[in-house]
Amino acid sequence: MTKLNKAAADTTDREIVSSRVLAANREDVFRAFSDPVRLAEWWGPKGFTNHFQQFEFRTDGAWRFTMHGPDGTVYAMDHRFQEIVTPERIVVRHLQPGHDFTLTVSLAGRAGGTEIAWHMCFDDPAEATRVRPFVVPANEQNLDRLAACLSGTKPAIR
Repeated sequence: MTKLNKAAADTTDREIVSSRVLAANREDVFRAFSDPVRLAEWWGPKGFTNHFQQFEFRTDGAWRFTMHGPDGTVYAMDHRFQEIVTPERIVVRHLQPGHDFTLTVSLAGRAGGTEIAWHMCFDDPAEATRVRPFVVPANEQNLDRLAACLSGTKPAIR
């Protein structure tokens, strides 16, 4: 691989990755993403709520929603599902000028549950650097809320 090709392939400065093993089977974890009612219950960091306007869970499908922050700030979200492989992978393109990224959620069966890998790759390395201090703990809160949803407890809003 030439030096130029290696540099073009290296995305580590644009990536934010979180992972953990959840105490649920892969199919149940996948359903928590594919069912918009369940997804709206846990999606986002602690303190956020969601209102989905459009949810087309299919390749090239639109996912438009509003996130309401705990401080009252409203965030309009526009996503496109780029790839869905049941029950192992969901690839979502987040479309917001200056804050564009691709989220790849991978699910792998593990003893006692499912390993989820949450991989965000930003278009702009500077944007990844800027949001990393917020996004890393926010992703962990999001996974906490997913785990609570899967365990049958209500995800924490506050």
